Amino acid sequence: MPLYSVSSRLAQASPTVSVEKGAYRMRAPYTHTHTHTRSASTLHLPRKVRFATPPRSAYRKQMALLVVFLVSAAVSCFGVAYYLFSTRWDTRALHSLPGDPSDDLPSLLLPQALDFGSDLRDAWPTSASSYPSFTSSDGLVLSVDPDERFMAYLPHSGFHNQRIAFENALVLSRLLNRTLLVPPVRLGNRPLYYLPFDELREYIANSSKHGLQHCRHLPPDPLEVPECDGYFDFTYVPWSGLVDLTQIKSEQRLLPCSNLTAAWLEEWLHIGDNDTFALKDLSRNQYRFQDFTTAPGTMSLKYLESVQISSLAARPERLLFLGTLFGSSRLHLRDPANYRLRKRIRENMAFTNPLLTQAAESISAALGGQYLGAHVRVGDGPFLENAGENVRLIWWRLVHSILGFSMRDTLALEKGLLFDQSDPEDALLIPPRIPLDFAALRAPHPDLPPLDRMQPPALICPRELHAAAELQPLNTPLFISTDVSSPSTDLLLRRFVETFPCMFLLGDFPSTTSVLDGLENADDGVRLRPFFMPVLDAMVAARAWQVVGTEQSTFSAFVQDVLWRTYHGYEIVQRG
Repeated sequence: MPLYSVSSRLAQASPTVSVEKGAYRMRAPYTHTHTHTRSASTLHLPRKVRFATPPRSAYRKQMALLVVFLVSAAVSCFGVAYYLFSTRWDTRALHSLPGDPSDDLPSLLLPQALDFGSDLRDAWPTSASSYPSFTSSDGLVLSVDPDERFMAYLPHSGFHNQRIAFENALVLSRLLNRTLLVPPVRLGNRPLYYLPFDELREYIANSSKHGLQHCRHLPPDPLEVPECDGYFDFTYVPWSGLVDLTQIKSEQRLLPCSNLTAAWLEEWLHIGDNDTFALKDLSRNQYRFQDFTTAPGTMSLKYLESVQISSLAARPERLLFLGTLFGSSRLHLRDPANYRLRKRIRENMAFTNPLLTQAAESISAALGGQYLGAHVRVGDGPFLENAGENVRLIWWRLVHSILGFSMRDTLALEKGLLFDQSDPEDALLIPPRIPLDFAALRAPHPDLPPLDRMQPPALICPRELHAAAELQPLNTPLFISTDVSSPSTDLLLRRFVETFPCMFLLGDFPSTTSVLDGLENADDGVRLRPFFMPVLDAMVAARAWQVVGTEQSTFSAFVQDVLWRTYHGYEIVQRG
């Protein structure tokens, strides 16, 4: 088997991993804590200590000094306590949302640490089970069915790539009648990129925060503690913190796991290498899994090898270990029952976090309920390279396909509002090709209710509304969900600002989004707001009367195919 190494690009993309796989693992983590004490030399002590009874005047002086010292100490303690409370342990007051039952309660400073640790404990049978029991490294007494069979996989890349892999893992483990080992989802701006099986498994193991508990008490940019570099740039949360897995858990067994190292599998499940079948991929598109037999020599356009699901079902080993499962077409299903199973699982992937749901509903209500939504991804990779083309296509779909402007009027509007008609290149501008979405056409939904042209009385639009009768549809509120760092001043989004005077961004609702300010993961102390904001952004866009996404974006596809249709009670779109 050829050897693989992490490229310099990947190492630079995740310095945390570079450090974690390097020297700091050769020594124990720092154990000292930072204390704020004064040395004895700074204390003003008497030069002589007399054991005999002092004169009355000296006694009074000593008592006065003692009182001054005690008062100073009390003030100092109060100051330190206030500093810690207002910095490290600051729990900002939550702004109540309209309709929140807490509206009538006094404003309280409440700790907002979300404890996700109970997922693992609740998933295991207790020692009261008839199966043999043992004690894990954290003191939890567990029982294991020696005949229970498991399936594991290796997640990687960004959130939505992890979500697609999780969906495929749920379907495949159900078809194989195996308990799925579910790793947490990694949120943040330091994703773990794909690598061949053995390297990705090691990559994931070395990217945990085990042994780094001291990092949570340091400043976000620790200069003297190298192993803590990037500690606050990502966090791990269970899938149940974002989606409702109740229905899925009632039909199949899921077992949250902290990691998938050989030591963990041996300790928790009593599974060794001799009872594991690992299907090790060497490339991202090596294996595809299908529920039918193909003729010999049949080649897939995307995947190198096709694996029969029935052949995996016949494996006797207790653990089936797969590599990457990312890819909407990774599972090629023809059996109607299997196809329906995947549909039910995808329907359960809609975001249901109560706090995020309440915030999204509040913003949706502020926009009047009936508004347009656009999910504009232009921040990185191929989306940044094709940003201008994608933004123009989204604009055309909003104006022409949704609001019903003719091709001629849409082109005239584009030239008149956005371009210099004296420029020869702008004068030759032609409409873009708007591709048909055949997958969405295969899942038609009922006609939408008429779009209400009346502005909500409380909604104040950022720009002056169009007065011309033929431009009235453009006064419809538009919510832009985007990964642009400064959307209010971004030149790419200028065409939306110029066209839709009632355009809004998530940043226009600070009182509602403030509910995320104090949230932190109780497991590692990392603030969750920057990781939850894109989720909330998408949830608001998906509640629009109609929503448009970015071409080739799995995030946009999820917003359109699953979120929008689920929130409106329509059948979801299946791709792959």
